[in-house]
Amino acid sequence: MTMRLPVANHRVLALSVLTLLPARPLLGQTTALQEPEVTVGFEFPLTIQSIMRGAELVGQAPTGVRWTDDGQWIYFRWLPGGQAWHEERDLYRVPATGGEPERLDDEAADSLAVHFSGGDVSADHAWRVTSVEGDLYLVERATGSVRRLTRTTEAESSPAFSGDDQQVFFRRNGNLYSLTRADGAVRQLTDVRSGPAPKDDEPAEGHKGFLEEQQRELFEHVRVAEERDERREADQDRREAERPEPLYLDSIERVQALAPDPTGAFVVATVTKPAQDATQTLVPRWVTTSGYTEDSQVRAKVGDEQSEARIALIDVETGGATWLDLTASDAEEGDEPAAEAEADEPGAVEGAGAAEGAGAGEGAGGAEATRQSGAKTPALAVARFAGWNDEGTHGLLFAVDFDYKAWRLYALEAATGELTLLDSHEDEAWVGGPCFPRFGGGCLGWFPDDAPVSADGPRAWYVSEETGYAHLYAIDVDGSDRRQLTSGEWEVQSVTIPEGRDRFLLHTSEVSPFDLHPWRMEFDGARRTQVLAGEGSYRTTPSPGGDRLAVLVSRSNRPPELFVSDNDIDSALDQVTVSPTAEWLTFPWIQPEIVRVEARDGTGVPARIYRPSDVGARANGAGVVFVHGAGYLHNVHNWWSSYYREYMFHHFLAANGYTVLDIDYRGSAGYGRDWRTAIYRHMGGWDLSDQVDGAGYLASAEGVDPGRIGIYGGSYGGFITLMALFTEPDVFAAGAALRSVTDWAHYNHWYTSRILNLPDGDEEAYRRSSPIYFADGLKGHLLIAHGMYDTNVHFSDVVRLAQRLIELGKENWEMAVYPVENHGFVEPTSWTDEYRRIFELFQRSIGTQAAGSADGE
Repeated sequence: MTMRLPVANHRVLALSVLTLLPARPLLGQTTALQEPEVTVGFEFPLTIQSIMRGAELVGQAPTGVRWTDDGQWIYFRWLPGGQAWHEERDLYRVPATGGEPERLDDEAADSLAVHFSGGDVSADHAWRVTSVEGDLYLVERATGSVRRLTRTTEAESSPAFSGDDQQVFFRRNGNLYSLTRADGAVRQLTDVRSGPAPKDDEPAEGHKGFLEEQQRELFEHVRVAEERDERREADQDRREAERPEPLYLDSIERVQALAPDPTGAFVVATVTKPAQDATQTLVPRWVTTSGYTEDSQVRAKVGDEQSEARIALIDVETGGATWLDLTASDAEEGDEPAAEAEADEPGAVEGAGAAEGAGAGEGAGGAEATRQSGAKTPALAVARFAGWNDEGTHGLLFAVDFDYKAWRLYALEAATGELTLLDSHEDEAWVGGPCFPRFGGGCLGWFPDDAPVSADGPRAWYVSEETGYAHLYAIDVDGSDRRQLTSGEWEVQSVTIPEGRDRFLLHTSEVSPFDLHPWRMEFDGARRTQVLAGEGSYRTTPSPGGDRLAVLVSRSNRPPELFVSDNDIDSALDQVTVSPTAEWLTFPWIQPEIVRVEARDGTGVPARIYRPSDVGARANGAGVVFVHGAGYLHNVHNWWSSYYREYMFHHFLAANGYTVLDIDYRGSAGYGRDWRTAIYRHMGGWDLSDQVDGAGYLASAEGVDPGRIGIYGGSYGGFITLMALFTEPDVFAAGAALRSVTDWAHYNHWYTSRILNLPDGDEEAYRRSSPIYFADGLKGHLLIAHGMYDTNVHFSDVVRLAQRLIELGKENWEMAVYPVENHGFVEPTSWTDEYRRIFELFQRSIGTQAAGSADGE
């Protein structure tokens, strides 16, 4: 079928509606995503306003996929296209055999919440305990029957079974409790309190002592009162003896996590203390309900004081606490790290989550300038407890140095509180990788105690970048018999042990850096088997019994959809959801070709390319380079991009004659350690030169006029755009810098300090990486666009740059501000306005208008 496609400049193209053909068969299966019937004559309008409807077009992909305990249903959150942009995902369910998904209204969702809310599973797999709206429930998995364990005004959370399944441990008001299943008896296991321990009354001395003794001698009333107080104190002491011994923290410390061992004899407590002297940035909210400007305190800048955390092992019987020292002092000498008994030793900064808006450049030396820590800086950047082995004899802890240049993995012996260093890894740049943000929750753990590999005692598994690529390792609890279980120039992205507890489930890039597949593997690394194959991303969730799979599948031209199948390599996938609207699916969205751009050092840099001929248009001779955000992010692949609006915008640009290149520059995710750290101490080095070489590729391989190349991107992409226009003005004639970092000394600590060290210790790295120092180089046309309520890259960043450009007398720049938007825009009107401005910038500077003007001259 052919259709007539209107484009922004009112030309009309004849295009064929493409269906999504299966790439490689899934081991003999057909897995084309479903296409709704297309009404003849119905067209998707490829306009900026239409594209920027975003989720209204493509929906919000299924998330929170979870099986019921009996394996009969799959629950998930989903919002198909056609809904308003501000709507949230609804709860759906589908039978394990597949079929039409059923939407559950709020009342049904509330009544069924116990069945899809997760929780801990008992050792015999017969029961599950969960917390719903602050109360605890026990679910018999085979029948689905539910027993309510608590009904209180206080919130109970984090329930877990004891090793013998007879007790349920849970958290309430910052402390740990146990509930006996047989009779419902509740016992408090810890008593952690903020503030100093009360001091015992000192006996009066001198004249005060004389007066007290005189009172006792003269007055029976005083003697009776003292006897009454003594009896009351004795009664209080007897009651206190039945309770756990209090653990007193600093007054501003708070409990972050409590992890009981399976026997309930020991608890690992993680406590945090906010930074006291850090200066928090104020970000105004301009459009408010009250009509007044309201300030939000967000974060400190890199190099300022950081929050701290420390970890204690608590003996439940005695209440004694051993504060654990996870620093490298002893480990560097090859000794076991010592346990620290002093409660006031410095702890560790708890690592923050990833945020878009930072990272890439040229690797350099300078290690002597990078191992810095001021007098008040904490010893660690990350300190996390990763869990107990089945028997509860040992725990697993993970620590990262304050300068992010080393991590260490420890085994903690519960009975003695002794730490054993299992493994460590150092990097002259910084430690990281695809598993790094999930250490303590998906990339390390214990083998089951009854697994064959654990015959000689507890054995741990973990992911390390030691070889330059993230791979899986195993090691005994005493640090012996360390083995690498996977290898090659590819990455392990995630590791789990499904409920059957007899093998690993891995998701890796083994087939290609552009595809993600699930694999099964025995605990000893044998018989690694690819479960699903084909271009794109395949993320699987096995059923409790392991016989069925829920699979999220996406391709570069289709958002993630939910499929179900048997857990068998020759089983067909049945599609459950169709997220995009029928209108969106009428357009022939392309699967962009992945090319390799030869960089100046001979490296083949991956890139997606969008050619005018891909959408039936004629090239106008101009090119655009798109720069993804976040720095460490993967965007050149065969699955759906998080930059899906830009994906559609690139079709729009191609339809208007532009050739678009989207590059996974140095610093991007998906290509190993050397690629990740190539930006060390110089953001705007290799990451920028890859964009410059991409511009050269457009000219040499695609016939683009080298004088008519633009660049744009958001967050980190905005930063690179500024560096491109300021330091490579003869390469890029125009650029749109969106929500850009302009000065790294004003960004956050956890991201920036890893790559550039601290600003007062490595000023050179900050100066050569910050666009504001190079603003005088601007010659081309620049658009700066920024949300005024950006709590990540603050609006003040571009305000400072604007003042710099004004003082330099620069004329060919403009700024667009968005009063209600944070770092990630949400409102379609804001998206539309921003991308209209980008398109108009390119049209008048490098596009048809610019070319026409040049011809006229």
